Amino acid sequence: QVSLIESGGGSMQAGGSLRLSCKVSGGTGLIWYMAWFRQAPNKEREFVAGIHWSGRRTYYGDAVKGRFTISRDSAKNMAALQMSSLEPEDTAIYYCAADQNINTYTNAGDYDYWGQGTQVTVSS
Repeated sequence: QVSLIESGGGSMQAGGSLRLSCKVSGGTGLIWYMAWFRQAPNKEREFVAGIHWSGRRTYYGDAVKGRFTISRDSAKNMAALQMSSLEPEDTAIYYCAADQNINTYTNAGDYDYWGQGTQVTVSS
């Protein structure tokens, strides 16, 4: 069974940086697509960033493009999200997602495996 564990969340002032990590275990050979989503209270889940495990393709949501960077380290079975120029609007629970095959990077329903989430709070 594939499991995903996020870490690195916390509180940060606006303009600061934060790095989230997602450790994959239990079935790494089956994972080809990974992504980060976020969800604020009473709001729909929002696509943040996605990456093919080869590293050849990356995708970003409009709200974070130019500020966030997704990457992966195959040797460490880990994906990361480097967040810079943080704003209060970035406050949310951030989730790591993964799957063997997907149709659309931005569609949360395409991912079968999810982490427990990590809270990111940005103050003004």
